[in-house]
Formats: sequence, structure tokens, C-alpha cells
Amino acid sequence: MKYLPIIFCLALTACIPAQRHPVESLLSLPTQATVSPTQTPAPTETIPSAEIPLPPPGSLYHGAYPGGISGSESNLTIDDLRSYESVSGKSAAWVFFSDNWFESRAFPLETVTWIREAGGIPYIRLMLRSSEEQGIAEPVYFLQAILDGEFDTDLKNWCAEARNFGTSILVEYGTEVNGNWFSWSGVWNGADETAGYGDPNEADGPERFRDAYRHIIDVCQTAGAENITWVFHLNAGDWPQEDWNRFENYYPGDDWIDWIGISFYGAQTPQAEDWEEFRAGMDQVYPRVDALTSGKPIIIAEFGVTKNNPLGDQAEWARAALEDITSFRWPRVIGFSWWNDIWQNDDDPTHDTTMRLQDNPQLSVVFQELVGANEMVLGRIHP
Repeated sequence: MKYLPIIFCLALTACIPAQRHPVESLLSLPTQATVSPTQTPAPTETIPSAEIPLPPPGSLYHGAYPGGISGSESNLTIDDLRSYESVSGKSAAWVFFSDNWFESRAFPLETVTWIREAGGIPYIRLMLRSSEEQGIAEPVYFLQAILDGEFDTDLKNWCAEARNFGTSILVEYGTEVNGNWFSWSGVWNGADETAGYGDPNEADGPERFRDAYRHIIDVCQTAGAENITWVFHLNAGDWPQEDWNRFENYYPGDDWIDWIGISFYGAQTPQAEDWEEFRAGMDQVYPRVDALTSGKPIIIAEFGVTKNNPLGDQAEWARAALEDITSFRWPRVIGFSWWNDIWQNDDDPTHDTTMRLQDNPQLSVVFQELVGANEMVLGRIHP
């Protein structure tokens, strides 16, 4: 999640941008890892298992996007991870990053390797896009092109490398698809039209996305990449707020999806004019997700709020959110990930957004208390 300056504040959403948008609990942090040179693993004779063990009853996984250096969400380092872990007081079960196809179509072997060596499960946002620009139609990797098989060779190679990696990976395509900022949204792929694709009784935009995501997963299954746990990642609020754009219409189905992820953000800039509490948004989206599928684990894939907005206090917002999460107010939630990022919104430094624990000692204290010192919150999954 990274947004550019102009934002709109809507109910059930974060402030939405005009352009960008056995298990072991660790109470002590892992030691600094030495990352060895990466090599392509030889294909395994046995197909690796896709299954990531669920946390024991009464426990939750702690994941993170620990922050990067350029804003592309693809070039985070082990130092970023260790810095976040040191201030949160808990290791990360999974580590988010974006795999941008405008940078490379190759499987991100170097990044997933150091994440595994650091003790985390790689969580890949598979971003089939030709630039970071948002709020526009995608000129290359649009949904119909995916459906037509134009990238099948690239996808087969990507999936084969994922298979050869040999251990568990979380992967999502179509991050926050029911928002209009990313180009895989139905808004940019037929929207509410019904005559251009598929079933004439369904809106073309969501139907195209659903079939494109199924296609990507099917390619990976054919390549034997059974070590991938596939996530359907929705935004807490539909934007635009129209019936055809409800996230339920985008869901590929239980036969394809393993986990459900939810994004919910409070104010994303210091000048945002709304301050929505985490509980309010989650109380409205959770029953819809619960009704969508009864058997899939749910994670809060992304959540956060900026520092320095006069409407509210960042640390108190996070405290209320974490208290609700760790009290199992939403009982099917098995884990959560704070979006530990910082970005510039314009030329005025006072307008910069920061959600980094490192930039707010009070926020760090909240995490150390409710995450780091909390035995029910689990860090790395594999010792």
C-alpha cells in the first residue's frame, strides 16, 4: 500500500488515492542472518506441500510489510525486517513484498531466499502491471490479455521456479481488487457492462478478474507449484460503492483460493479529513467475508494509520485495533500484518505519511506490549 498525494475519504475504506494507492512462538528475536548467494534450487522429485499450518486455537500469526527504500515495495532488505522486528518485539511469520512485472517477469528468487533464511514465509504480491501509476487502465497486463494466454510462458516459468523453491509461499494476485486504484480492478476491465465477456447476467469487470485469477492459479497448478498458498485480497470498502463492484463478485471460488486477506486503513496522510476507527470498518466487512466462504482462514493482510493527523492519535488507533484483534472480536481471523511504510505526498515534509513503528516511540510501545510480549501472538512459523 503506497498512495500519492490526492485522496478521498470514504466510509468503509481507508482514504483512497486518486493515483497510488509444529508452530513456534518466539518472544525473543532471531539472530541476524547471513544471506548466502542465491542459487536456483534443483527441481524436487516430490511435489512440495502448499499447506501452511494454522495457528493453534487462541493464537494469531504476526506478519509484516517491514518497509523498503524506494516505495516500489519490492526492494526491502533483511535490515528493514530486523529493524521492524526489533521495535515490534516479535519476529514475522510472513514477510510481504511486491513482485512488479515492470521490473522483471522472473520469479523473485533472491528476495524469497533471504526471507526464508531469515525465518519467514515469503508473501508475494504478484503485481502484473507495467508501471507504478495508478488510477489508469493497464496497457500490457490487462485481464483479457491474461485470459487470452499472452503471458502463459512467463507464468509457467514463474510457477516452475516457485515450485523449485520447494517450501511454502503465500501469493496473491489482484491486491484490493474492489478498489479502483489498481489496474486489475473491474473498473478498468469492463466495469458493469454485461455484453463484452462471458455470462450476460454478470458484470464483465469482476467476471474477467475472477477468470483471470483462476487462469493464473491453474497455470501454477499445472506447473506443480503446490507449495503456494493462494490469497484473495480484498479492500474493506468497495470503491466505487456500487453493487456490481462488491468484492463478492470477484471471488474466484473455494476451489482456487486458500486464504482470504483484508486491507483496512485509517487516515493515510496527515491532511486526510476522515479518521475512521479500525473496529467500525472491520465490523462491517467481516460479516460479508464470513458469508462469502465458511472454510477459509482470514487474515488482516494490511492495516495501518498515519502519524501526525490532527484528528486522532496513531498509537491509540493501533492499540484499539490490536486489542480487538487479539481478543478475537473477529473469530475467524488467524493473523495480521501492519504496513510499516513511509512515503512523501508532496514537497512539504509535514505532509509526509509515516506508519513506521521506528518513527513513533508510543506506537512501538503499543506493539511491544500487545504483540511482542503477547504469548498468543506467534512469530516465525518455521524454526
